[in-house]
This record gives sequence, C-alpha cells and structure tokens, in this order.
Amino acid sequence: MAGHSKWANIKHRKAAQDAKKGKIFTRLIRELTVAARQGGSAVEDNPRLRAAVDKALSSNMTRDTIDRAVARGAGNSDSDAMEELVYEGYGPDGVAILVECMSDNRNRTVSEVRTAFNKHGGNLGSSGSVAFLFQKQGRIVLPAGTTEESVIEVTLEAGAEDVQSRDDGTLEVVTTPSEFGSVRDALDQADIEVMHSDVGMFPDSYSSIDDVDTARRIVMLFDRLEDLDDVQNVYSNVDFEPRVLEALEGAS
Repeated sequence: MAGHSKWANIKHRKAAQDAKKGKIFTRLIRELTVAARQGGSAVEDNPRLRAAVDKALSSNMTRDTIDRAVARGAGNSDSDAMEELVYEGYGPDGVAILVECMSDNRNRTVSEVRTAFNKHGGNLGSSGSVAFLFQKQGRIVLPAGTTEESVIEVTLEAGAEDVQSRDDGTLEVVTTPSEFGSVRDALDQADIEVMHSDVGMFPDSYSSIDDVDTARRIVMLFDRLEDLDDVQNVYSNVDFEPRVLEALEGAS
C-alpha cells in the first residue's frame, strides 16, 4: 500500500540516525550472535544469519565486527544468557503491534514494554492476540527503475513467492524465510542492485489511519518502544493515508 511503503522510507531514515548513535549496532550484534548460536555460523545454511549479515553490512558495520559477533554466538558464550521474547499489543485506534525483544531479564523487559504501551494510548495484549495477523517473510527492496521482467525471471526461479511494484516505483521481492538467502544470492549474481532487505513479520492486511493526531500518538508509541534497550524490532499493521504521511514528514 502507498502509505506503508512511504512510511517504511521514513523509518529507514530514522534507522540511519539511530546508527549514528550506535543503538542499531547493539541490536545488530545481538541478532548476529543469537542467529549464529541457534543455526550455526555458515550463512549459506542459516537464513536468519544471512539476513542479519546483510542488514549489518547495509548499516556499514565492518566485516570484522560481524565476524566477531558470529564467532561469539557459534561459541555459545554469553549469548546463552539472552532470551528471545515477543510481546503483542494494540496502539491508538486499535492498530496491531508486535514487539521482538532480546533480554537477560524478562521481568524488566515486560515492565518497560507495558509502560510504553500504557503511556501512549495502547495496551499490552496476551500471547496470540495479534500474532495471527502477521506472517514471517523475507522482503527485498530494489530501486525505482529496476526492470521488473528481469527481476521476476531471476527471483522466481530462485524460489521467491512474489514480486510487487510499489507506488514509489521501487520493487519488492517477497520470499519465505528459508528461501531468502538463495533469492538474495540470485540477485547478487545477476548484478541487480538491492536497496535493503530483511526477514521479519509482515501484516496480511493494513489498518488505515487518516487522522494526524492519532498518527502522531502511534509514532510516539513506536519511538518509545524502539528506544528501549531490550527491543530488537517493532512491527505494526498501520497504514497512514498520504496527507497524514505528509504531516508526519513535515514534523520529522
């Protein structure tokens, strides 16, 4: 949807700002370490690690830092203390929100997440309350102007599920988590530029928001959650209408 794709661009700009502060590097190192701990250090056999490495490289993390994080995870060192947690809840106007965390203290994490929801017009739900609205998928975004026919030929043969043209002219390749690495490899081998790629939770449908004040409250909740040290990712089914996006961009 138009609002979703444009909002994703806003969020990527925020991610770039976070990288300057070092916060995103901490999250990436955690993900690299845990991915290697769970699936091994070989990226060709570990789709989750492949996605984490791609994300780290696109954020300008050095290969040496990536290799150290992977080695630490594969060696089962202090990464064993980290627990993966997923919290589900609702934001203003009932938008669905999934919060992925890594923590060494479950009680601290749930308290901080609950407080964020409560202070910004949302509420923390029970397990399963919104997860059914999302699917785990790989998404690979290609620049505007990329030839759709060549992308379809390369990616579908490599195992992609779909290629979608977005309203901003970019292309989005959808994969299963297990086929993410092979599709990304196929694009690299075909010398097709990739803007960004990730494996994450994506909604089956979107909740449209056409009120600017409601949108600002939702964004404040997102920002509060993303500022928590234990939070890795925040996913939502929100879709802001174009005029709302313009107001949000003007205030950013």
